[in-house]
Amino acid sequence: MTSAPRDPSRPFVRVSPVRVSPVRVSVVIPALDEEASLPAVLAELPWELLSEVVVADNGSRDRTAEVARAGGARVVPAARRGYGSACLAGIAALAATDIVVFLDADHSDHADELPIVIAPILSGRADLVIGSRRLGRCEPGALLPQQRWGNRLATALIRLLFGHATTDLGPFRAIRADALARLGMSDPDYGWTVEMQVRALQQGLAVTEVPVSYRRRTGRSKIAGTLRGTIGAGWKILGTILLLRLRHGGTQRPLSDQS
Repeated sequence: MTSAPRDPSRPFVRVSPVRVSPVRVSVVIPALDEEASLPAVLAELPWELLSEVVVADNGSRDRTAEVARAGGARVVPAARRGYGSACLAGIAALAATDIVVFLDADHSDHADELPIVIAPILSGRADLVIGSRRLGRCEPGALLPQQRWGNRLATALIRLLFGHATTDLGPFRAIRADALARLGMSDPDYGWTVEMQVRALQQGLAVTEVPVSYRRRTGRSKIAGTLRGTIGAGWKILGTILLLRLRHGGTQRPLSDQS
């Protein structure tokens, strides 16, 4: 028996399936005016593995909140503008969980690769996993030249100051919830991702990378798409690395290696 075709005039509303994973996995998606891209992001997520999906709405003026709810996510407001502020608001709204996954709302990350990103945590090999776009498949034009240059400079500085070889500051990442709570994350904007990586190294967490795919985002980037945003993000990222090194020192041994 074939089902009747869906009426295209009726909005699609996702009903999240029952979670089958014994580990609680929560997803935080910071979003600002991502009405066009967010439905595709939510549709790609492996919902059967997830406890909840939280979209942190960073002051959108479009239908971001509406399409997020229709896609099965819980929406929380993040009144203060900034990528880090949205992530912090999403974290604060989470229910009890074991793993927190972060990814962008612009459909540049491949949300269906979430199992790859959380695998090192599930196997006990890592506390923090960074999805590396340099190690994976990056669509031509997905990373602008200034992004590639800035990324290489920042990761080289991390290697120099903290002795940890890394290739990316990618937004698609996963971290154990208890480890995240200990990091004391605070950066409200561009320094968020690098703050997480550096603080994790300073606290002796096991940090690793996995290759992930990356595509051209839907719409224009609010950071890399403007000269002001590019310069501001670059200085903030480099400044965050140096400031954390001065305040908190270098890298501890991974906790698993400490007696």
